[in-house]
Amino acid sequence: MMITPVHRFRDIERKPEYLQPEKCVPPPSRASLGTMWFIRDGCGIACAVVTWMLVFYADFVVLLVMLVPSRDYVYSVINGTLFNTLAFLALASHFRAMLTDPGAVPKGNATKEFIESLQLKPGQVVYKCPKCCSIKPDRAHHCSVCKRCIRKMDHHCPWVNNCVGENNQKYFVLFTMYIALISLHALIMVGFHFLYCFEEDWTKCSSFSPPTTVILLILLCFEALLFLIFTSVMFGTQVHSICTDETGIERLKNQKPTWEKISGWEGMKLAFGGAFSLGWFNPFSNLNCRSPVPAEAAAAAPASAILTQEEIEQFLTRDVAVPVLHE
Repeated sequence: MMITPVHRFRDIERKPEYLQPEKCVPPPSRASLGTMWFIRDGCGIACAVVTWMLVFYADFVVLLVMLVPSRDYVYSVINGTLFNTLAFLALASHFRAMLTDPGAVPKGNATKEFIESLQLKPGQVVYKCPKCCSIKPDRAHHCSVCKRCIRKMDHHCPWVNNCVGENNQKYFVLFTMYIALISLHALIMVGFHFLYCFEEDWTKCSSFSPPTTVILLILLCFEALLFLIFTSVMFGTQVHSICTDETGIERLKNQKPTWEKISGWEGMKLAFGGAFSLGWFNPFSNLNCRSPVPAEAAAAAPASAILTQEEIEQFLTRDVAVPVLHE
């Protein structure tokens, strides 16, 4: 008998209650599951609400302080339309990133019946998460906020009150991109408006009093500058992660890749759901970004390659990996 060596770090809490196989009840059927995904986290909900309020504040200042009082009708219409379109796309991307399942592994599927249905082959290794009692796929990590294992989890972002994972990374990238664009646009308009007010009478360049106008513009300038820097950095790191096929957690742990990397343009096409098109920039388009399962992986394993009852029982009492034994 030979055991395939396994040396892999798993950052898990080893609590006895998570190791009891009787705790692993079968997951609910797909028919009983709703399509809504929402994390009930107070901090995340507060951050998401603050995000929307800041976008609405920026839109208020742009429209009522800068554009509506402007004498240049064409300038106001063009900039107002552009800013509100980008703001709408940013909020739509935020909405999709927040309410899209990031790639959660079915909870409680580490049951004897499920493991038997996998028909594992010799040398194949499976991992069990002791926190959510599920079979953990490769590159999946457990999120303590979502309380689920997430496939290709990059990080948990409180601003979208969700994990950034396999299924919603596109929406998170679009959110950071559109926020960076409206922040840059707002900064440019604030600069032009200050110049306009210096050249004209301050009482004529805004519907508000001069002190109120200055305070509102300074606050918008500070907000736009802060979010421009933050979202630009996040956008860059996300695109880099996609192009290198390495999540933030994997890079932080300096984890050596055990998977076949899909780098560069192919990684972008996989993350955004197909070949380059306008759909890449559309937060309402659905994703079809999962890699096809090889035929040999989908084929049933021979009876001699399936885990025995003894090996399944051994697996259910462990909190890490168990390799399939073969002679």
